[in-house]
Amino acid sequence: MPIETWQHMFAVAAPPETVHAHLADPHSYVGLSPLVVAVRDVRPVRDAQGRAALGYVAVERFRLGPLRWDNPIAVTLSTVHAGRALASSVVSPGGVRLVATTELAPHGPGTQVTETVEVRCPAVLRAFVLRQARAVQLRRAAELARRMS
Repeated sequence: MPIETWQHMFAVAAPPETVHAHLADPHSYVGLSPLVVAVRDVRPVRDAQGRAALGYVAVERFRLGPLRWDNPIAVTLSTVHAGRALASSVVSPGGVRLVATTELAPHGPGTQVTETVEVRCPAVLRAFVLRQARAVQLRRAAELARRMS
């Protein structure tokens, strides 16, 4: 499966330590990520590089008119560089794999946030997954900026 990668940069008003603390808490992603409606089963794990991490299940809710579908995804959230970068590795049903790396850098009194997203998925889901992942990334950035204002 080919890997699709893109990046989004934006600024928030809070310092990197505050942003990092918020993003390091799995429960912060409820509402931060527009599809995530619940987080459960948070537990300590090791990531693919052997670093201490948190594993959890995030429940994404998709709606199509009156129908809804709850999609449980397995997430591993790790700190890549203390206070400066985090990585979320997602395993979703249907063979969808996503890694989002968020880098934080001081920017005046606030933070410059750079999020890089890598997605692998079956060709049949590609257009839908890429469209959803990009839309979620942009809405998550706007919500983080709002929360940090």
